[in-house]
Amino acid sequence: MRPPEESATAPDVIAARSAALADLAAVIDRLREPDGCPWDRKQTVESMAKYLLEEGHELVEAIESGDDRDAAEEAGDLLMVVFLICRIAEEAGRFDLAAAARAVKDKLVRRHPHVFGDVTVDGADEVLTNWEAIKQREREEKEVDASALAGLPKALPALQRAARTCEKAMAAGFRWPAAAGALAKVDEELRELHEALDGAPLDDPDRPRLAPDRRARVEEELGDLLLAGAYLGHYLRIDPEAALRAALRRFEGRFRAMEADGEGPLEGSPVAALVARWERAKRR
Repeated sequence: MRPPEESATAPDVIAARSAALADLAAVIDRLREPDGCPWDRKQTVESMAKYLLEEGHELVEAIESGDDRDAAEEAGDLLMVVFLICRIAEEAGRFDLAAAARAVKDKLVRRHPHVFGDVTVDGADEVLTNWEAIKQREREEKEVDASALAGLPKALPALQRAARTCEKAMAAGFRWPAAAGALAKVDEELRELHEALDGAPLDDPDRPRLAPDRRARVEEELGDLLLAGAYLGHYLRIDPEAALRAALRRFEGRFRAMEADGEGPLEGSPVAALVARWERAKRR
């Protein structure tokens, strides 16, 4: 197999990439100079961290919109944040862009022995299993948390973290033989939620006020149901975070259509009328 330094990518493409990244690095360097931008010079590694999340989410939205020009721009914004963080860290003697690039390059080579070594794999699922096993060995060697679930940022959106947790657990062997088992688990958790709500004043026009003990159990069962849904999504090769974002976009579009349909305010309308307006918005 070819070593990582040898790529089939055309030399002119590699040169164009290198030149563009070098230009971006030069702009970041200039912004941090004594007579550069006051805002950029004021930033720290810690103050820039939040922009990784913001720009990352904007890139996800651009990708899901299908607008390649917007996606390229947002990807550039994310690159800018990474480059600026590395430049600030370099000035403090912590790490630099080259160290970051070398670290991830070495990691990719190490975790792709089927590309850069003599390991043979049978499909993407086996690649994922090997990746997690290699990652766990690395953590054991570093004498840090070596659980199969280690390494997931707690700041991830909860549904996304649930999906990644399920993915890691499955790669470690904690899985049903087929998707039917995951679907049955969703049904089981839904039944348990019904049991937890049995006798609750669900017909109260106001949101029901649950006693503390019941509320704690309902909250636990609802959480289990959401987690089971994330697990099912992974079996069906559906990202639950992306599926929920798409559902939210559909909901927002239909809700806004109801607001603009000329049939009066939503507040105070009978439920039957609201359902009819929703169905008309859905058809449109």
